[in-house]
This record gives sequence, C-alpha cells and structure tokens, in this order.
Amino acid sequence: MTEIDPTPSRPPPLPWEGGCRCGAVRLRVTKPPLLAGACHCSGCQRMSASAFSLTLTLPADGFELTAGEPVIGGTHHPQQHHFHCPRCKSWLFTRADGFDWFVNLRPTMLDDHGWFAPFVELWTSEQLPWAETRAPHRYERDPPLADWEPLMRAYAATTES
Repeated sequence: MTEIDPTPSRPPPLPWEGGCRCGAVRLRVTKPPLLAGACHCSGCQRMSASAFSLTLTLPADGFELTAGEPVIGGTHHPQQHHFHCPRCKSWLFTRADGFDWFVNLRPTMLDDHGWFAPFVELWTSEQLPWAETRAPHRYERDPPLADWEPLMRAYAATTES
C-alpha cells in the first residue's frame, strides 16, 4: 500500500488558468486564495455527486472568466448562485448575495490543482462516516463569524513562500 503525504504542496505562482471539463468556459485567478475548504453538507454532496465539495475562496477582484458564459443551476438557497458550464454541466464556482468580495471556486476546475488540500471542513454534522480530508480545522456547521478572519490568516501563513 502507498502512503500519502497529507501536507499540501505550495500553490504554483499566479496567475492560474482553469475551466470546465469540456473547455467551453475558461477562467483565470490572479490573486492568492483566502481559504481552502471542504463542505460536507447534504446539498454539496448532491451537487458534487460525492461525499463533499471542495472550495477555494478567492477575492472577487482576483477571479475572471476568460471564455464562455456559465449558467446558474443547482440552487437550493436563493441567495447562493452556483455557476455551471451550459454544455458539460461542470459546477465551476459559487457567488453569494451580499458577499460580493469573494468567489468560491471549485479547485478541481484549475488546470493545475494537485497542490490543493482543504484547510477547513464545514458541516461535519452531515459528513459521511468514511469521508476524511485531514483538514486541520473542523466545524459541525459554518464557523462562527468571529472565526473566519483568523482562519484566513492561518491559511495564508501556510501558503506563503
């Protein structure tokens, strides 16, 4: 059996390019991420057809679409807008009303995403019993408002060169 090193690699130098599975929608990231996470809520399980969804929280002014026009889909909460490729239906990113300063990108949409590892797990109260990510921070639901800034500072410290 092969042992896996749980320590994430450092992110590659910016900018990062990415896109959906079929290539119809392309994107660029020009600013470092604020946080990396995994959400275990049942909604993310259904949207991703997996045990959890992965999220890379980015400053909105460091994220841009370079090709294609995504469509909104999979919305259960009207204040969350999940953007998908209209052709291959890949779940690309999410924006939330009232939080225009960030975008939650699915990190597997990046062309080079092998460095990604969750730093925080959300909604572990709905986690499947076998789903492990080894993230150093875990919350039964969303973190309290006061925890977000310290989490982002701690994450930044782990990704700085």
